[in-house]
Parts: sequence; C-alpha cells; structure tokens
Amino acid sequence: MPCDEVFSQSKMRLSVSKVVVLTLYCCALSSAQNGGAFLPEKLPPQSAFVDPLSFAVLGPNGSFRDSAFTQFFNPTSTPVPFFQIFDPAFLAILGPNPSFNEVASNATFAFAHEAPIYVPETDEVFFASFTGGPLSNSDLNHNNQVGKISMKAVEAALQTLKPGDNGTALQVPVTELVLPDTIQMTNGGTGPFKSSLVLITSGRGPLPPSIALVNPKAPHNTTVLLDNFFGRQFNSLDDIKIHPTTGLLFFTDVTYGSLLNFRPPPLMPNQVYRFDPAVGSVRVVATGFDKCNGIAFTPDGKIAYVTDTGSNAATLGINQTEPATIYAFDVDPKTQAFLNRRVFAYSDTGIPDGIQVDAAGNVYSGCDDGVHVWSPSGTLLGKFFTGTTSANMVFAGDGRLVIMAVTQIFVAKIAAKEGKVAFP
Repeated sequence: MPCDEVFSQSKMRLSVSKVVVLTLYCCALSSAQNGGAFLPEKLPPQSAFVDPLSFAVLGPNGSFRDSAFTQFFNPTSTPVPFFQIFDPAFLAILGPNPSFNEVASNATFAFAHEAPIYVPETDEVFFASFTGGPLSNSDLNHNNQVGKISMKAVEAALQTLKPGDNGTALQVPVTELVLPDTIQMTNGGTGPFKSSLVLITSGRGPLPPSIALVNPKAPHNTTVLLDNFFGRQFNSLDDIKIHPTTGLLFFTDVTYGSLLNFRPPPLMPNQVYRFDPAVGSVRVVATGFDKCNGIAFTPDGKIAYVTDTGSNAATLGINQTEPATIYAFDVDPKTQAFLNRRVFAYSDTGIPDGIQVDAAGNVYSGCDDGVHVWSPSGTLLGKFFTGTTSANMVFAGDGRLVIMAVTQIFVAKIAAKEGKVAFP
C-alpha cells in the first residue's frame, strides 16, 4: 500500500505520538521503495545515523577493526549513551522523543549482569550480579547476589532532569535480596510465572544448578522445580524463558561455570531443554552448539531464538572464529522440538548474550557495546549504544527498556512495546 494511503486511512484514528511513529514508518517505506536512506531533517535526541553505504568500502588505507571485543564501531564518535541508527525502521522503535540514561552504577561491583525480570504488580526490575567473573565478588566459595530496582524511583529521578539533560547519569538505590542457600549463582530469569520469579542457577561447586520459583515479595519463599537430568547434574544452567502459549519452560545449559572455575567439569553437551513443571518431564529440544546462551520466543511462540557465544570462552580467552551468532528455529507445535535451524544474525561487536523480542517481533540482544536490535527478517536496525558490555535487558512494560550493563543499569524510554514473557 502506498505511504500516503496508509497515512490517510490511519491518521484519524491515532494519537499525535502514533501519527509521528507512522510518519517515520512511511519514511522507512519510502526509503525501501526508492533504494536509499530517508531520514527526517531532525533526528531524535541522543541519536546518530550511520548509513551502511558510508562504510561499505573502507579502501586499502581504511581503518579496519582487528577485534570485535576491544574495538567498537562508532564512526561518528558520539558520546554514550546514544541511539545508533543503521536503518530508518529503527525510528519507529525509538519514537519521536526517546531518552536514554544511566540510572544506577557501582564501578567496583558487577551487580547488574543477568536475569532481568519485570514485576508489574510492584513496578520493580529484579536482576543478578555476574557469576564468577571480574568484579563479581563470587567464586567457588562465594555466591552471587540478586537485587532489584524500583521503576517508580527511576521515573521520579528522570522527572528531575531539565530540558537538554539528555544522557545525564542518575543514581537510584539498588536493594539486595536475601535468598535461601538453594539459590546458587543465579544467571537467568524470566516471568512472572504464576506470580513468581523464575530463576535459573548455575550451581556452585557440588551444589547443583537448578530452576526455582521465588516469591518477589519478602521473605522470598523459594521452591526448586528441577535440579538434574535423570540423576545427572546439569553443567551450569544459563538462561530461561516461558513459552508464551503453552507455559512450558525452555532453558540453556552451558559450560561457563566450569570455565570460570566454580563448577566441576561438564557431564553433558551444551544443549537447550524443555521442562514441563506440571509433570516434571524434561527433554532436549536442540543441540549442536558451541556455547548456547540466551533464549527467547516470538510473541506467538512459533519461532525460538538461541544465542551461541562460543567466541568467548571465559578463562580460555577469545576466539573470534567461533560463534557470536543468533540462531532461529521453528517450534514444533506438538513436541516443541526446535526445528529448521538457521542463522538469524551475527554480532559485529562481542557476543550476543541475553535476548528479548518485542511485540512487533524485533529481536534485541545484549552485546559488548550495548543492545543490538534486528528486524524480524534479521536486518540490524540499530543499537542502544552504551559503550560497555550489556549482557541482558528487559522491557519494564511498554516503552521502557532496562539494560543490564554489568556495573551500570540504563533505562531507555522508547515507543516499542514489550513482547510476552510472563505466564499466564
């Protein structure tokens, strides 16, 4: 349908902000039809456009990158945090007036690494510190920490900013949770699942990796749902998602616990599993990975995404010839096995770690320079560029993206709506 026809049929039914987003969509559509980038004269605040044609050829004396882990791609030298735009379609995700701010930080503690979960009832985001890595304060003899941040406090802090304070760093308090000893090295999380947090743990020493339900309210009563595969311990469980239509739990198991010296040598391959908490059944649904890591589903549950972070082997170092890849799978409607594996995307910087999908099917993954966003067809649209490793992220309702950046938390206020992660 022509852009002017789309607009004329829709503008009478939309709010002003949605009309702006539709206009931006039409700009993107015009770009696709005319074979060139089309952008509004004025970009949103804190954003920079990088035309892919501008770096398609660097020439024999060009400034090439030797490392995807230590050299970031920021040809505009824009100060962080900012929105790096590669495709006009990213503008519809950002909306007309986005903002991007650091809201909490601790330079001496990797307090915000993984397991982000948004609880609408209390308007809080829960998360976990790094497990066994630098600044983690956790190892073979010490557990990691689960914390939370109030989004009400974040909103109040953002309200104190004045016009022109784009990107100003804020400091909202972080509350640490006291959890039972059955929760060891939390590395993934999702939900809520029937009003509870779903935490997945890597285990520590002889203490087994597990999946557990945790009450988000004190005293945080905990129920362990699974801690073995037919009598064998998992390697070190990594990430987990609830299938949006069946309520089954899907999770990844990988060897990072052993590589970071807080778990024994692995007993099984790196694989993706399905767990039915109603009957206790567990089965493998995908294998053949180097290091399977993040997992997510499209809102209809028909496609699964799994990240493979094989190029980062922790204490064994970096090997850029190993995967830094997101794979897509069809989910079998009867067995839920992952079928028709194909490459969805390859990260240009670092590894794609945690992964989320918004309501429109766009795919977000935490990489070494921020959060990258791909269209449902696998086109890199843009980045939430933090300039530092941003392992995971979660939508705190529509229009709020909360990014875990290891020693920092960022919040982006945007137009995109959250995909379904809770159940029911």
